[in-house]
Amino acid sequence: MLTKEREGQLIALCQDLVRLRSYSGEERNVVARLRNFCTSANFDDIHIDEYGNFIAHIKGNQLGKRMLFDGHVDTVPVTNPSEWSVDPFGATIHGGKIYGRGASDMKGALSAMCFAASCFAEDTNREFSGDLYVTGVVHEERFEGIAARKVSAWVRPDYVVIGEASDCNVKRGQRGRAEIVVETHGRQAHSASPQKGINAVYLMTKLIERIRGIEASKDEFLGDGIMELTDIQSSPYPGASVVPDYCKATYDRRLLVGETKESVLKPVLDIIETMKKEDPSFKANAYYAEGKEKCYTGKVIEGQRFFPAWVFDEHDEFVKMAMEGLAEAGFSPEITKYSFCTNGSHYAGEAGIKTLGFGPSSENQAHSIDEYIEIDQLLKAAEGYYAIAKSVFK
Repeated sequence: MLTKEREGQLIALCQDLVRLRSYSGEERNVVARLRNFCTSANFDDIHIDEYGNFIAHIKGNQLGKRMLFDGHVDTVPVTNPSEWSVDPFGATIHGGKIYGRGASDMKGALSAMCFAASCFAEDTNREFSGDLYVTGVVHEERFEGIAARKVSAWVRPDYVVIGEASDCNVKRGQRGRAEIVVETHGRQAHSASPQKGINAVYLMTKLIERIRGIEASKDEFLGDGIMELTDIQSSPYPGASVVPDYCKATYDRRLLVGETKESVLKPVLDIIETMKKEDPSFKANAYYAEGKEKCYTGKVIEGQRFFPAWVFDEHDEFVKMAMEGLAEAGFSPEITKYSFCTNGSHYAGEAGIKTLGFGPSSENQAHSIDEYIEIDQLLKAAEGYYAIAKSVFK
């Protein structure tokens, strides 16, 4: 599938995307480059929705299933360029690797997806039954799965391939993620007379100890439903000579399949109710964090920070089709799971669409200093996406 000429074109496309800074909310230029590529590569139509998500479409000559290759176009910021040994947006090639922010997470995969889809359409002369889509989703780094809701509503896919890094192994699931906010409310007083107030931080420390006693849910495949304290703030701040009347703690909760918004929050709310009965002056509440960000289109994207887990059986039809196609192309991938959250939280966790992960590079390259993608992984991923399409549409 990949001739030397095609290899060079794919590498160049990846470099082009890496050179274009695309922090969350600033993805316009990368979307424009993808649009330019897919137009020149004879995709049948291109749609950019109100959030700025990029959706490119190739039609087979016969009706059939719809498959979506999912990538995201945003990256996390480069917080300190001086820590990098290379230009974070230079797309420098050294030692068989392309360096730069987003090379691994996940402009390499997105380049490979677009290129594989184009080559598949050209090589088959579109003689396949179905529709093949490639999407570049915005704001994934801030809202896993939120912008993807617009994509699935437009495409209505039967199958989704998540392109997050997997070392070109197949991922059949992931834990989800929720952000839980816990608040305590006290009464202000001068710190010289603390007995006249109620210190909200002291209330919070008691609540935190109780929350630490919540037994973690467990799953043999996905692991533990971790709940970890990640942030704590008091008010007023700075609190010079003032007993704080407010305290907020934030928890990162890793979700397992079957856990709902109600079931995850219930143990925390139960503890709060118990503590209120024990001490009528105790005031606290808990809820899911809400996120709100502005897209490059001007549209505001917002949503609750609850992103479900998902798992498909090793013998699921889509997993089997992908594995068969990859095996025919000379791959011998492992079937594993993602350790982090992806857009699969929407496609599989919310919408129930058959989903798997397959992408170039290793998970530990994401968000790292001197981020890179190995060129052989980039090329291998394109071959893999091509093989999966060939298997699904045969």
